[in-house]
Amino acid sequence: MTMRLLSAILLALALSTAASAQDSTTPPANQPQPGGQRGGGRGWGPGGGMGRGLMGTVTEVAADHYTIKTETGDSYTVHYSVNTRILKQPARPEGAARGEGGGNPPQAIKPTDIKVGDAIAAMGELDPNAKSIGATMVMQIDPERAKQMREMQANYGKTWIMGKVTAIDGVKVTLMGTVDNAAHSFVADENTTFRKRRDPITLADIQVGDTVRVEGAVKEGAFVATTVNAMGAPPPGGGPNGHRNGPPPSTPQ
Repeated sequence: MTMRLLSAILLALALSTAASAQDSTTPPANQPQPGGQRGGGRGWGPGGGMGRGLMGTVTEVAADHYTIKTETGDSYTVHYSVNTRILKQPARPEGAARGEGGGNPPQAIKPTDIKVGDAIAAMGELDPNAKSIGATMVMQIDPERAKQMREMQANYGKTWIMGKVTAIDGVKVTLMGTVDNAAHSFVADENTTFRKRRDPITLADIQVGDTVRVEGAVKEGAFVATTVNAMGAPPPGGGPNGHRNGPPPSTPQ
């Protein structure tokens, strides 16, 4: 799974649970949270500074790093610190639509909750030469979610696209793809649903510069949207909640 695609898939999955996460009680900015994180840390959306992504199976657990084996057979070291968000992606509730969080946001866990044999995804500063990543976020992935991520990889451009809006012409919206840095477009019709978090919006609320995730299908050469989830434009110098992010954890040399 390519790094850019993994980053986009993680973000897309995070968007599906962001609405319920927004409704959760947020501790004060200086109150420690499980996993060594503090309120006002790095967020899920654009501007969160999470960098590039990596996914694999844990083969070693240590006090400050995990070793994982990727799907390509490479071994990577995932370094984490007190600034790293350690999360668990819950299983999708029975009966919930594919890709929807079903009301269960990612849960903060302790670094020691991740065990050998677990599937994890890490995002942060990747060093391909050293085969290591200084993680700003580590997520323990439910097996069903891991399967879903592989399906999303195969279906990008067919059933979903995601990127930053660059132009709006009537019902046609053009965006720069997050995954491939290529131009994509979709058209809306009377059946298209628009949302921003949990709030219903309309096409008129979408603006150039917004990042959107679009679900739909290709019909007669055009990608027709069924659902458009808007994130808006990232605030300068901060995460999706407007908090300024600190520096990412450094990767030991």
